[in-house]
Amino acid sequence: MNQMPQGLFCQSCSMPLNKPQDFGTNADGSKSEEYCCYCYQKGKFTEPNITMDRMIDKVARMMAEMQHIPEDSAMEMCVHFIPKLSRWRK
Repeated sequence: MNQMPQGLFCQSCSMPLNKPQDFGTNADGSKSEEYCCYCYQKGKFTEPNITMDRMIDKVARMMAEMQHIPEDSAMEMCVHFIPKLSRWRK
């Protein structure tokens, strides 16, 4: 899979943003339009020092477990789309 996920998704970890509770919060308490509740709270990243490589590893492990797919397949997907997310684009 070399395509970006479709629809709204976190621009840090690629989690789908389907329900209001999925969205992170800005400093003023409003919902973030870009980031999930796990990556962004109160206007700050929950893991400000995480590297893109660590995020790829973390997301691939979670994706493999949650979607019941081989971890190497999940890793391959993450390597292709995580670098395209706004947090990681250079």
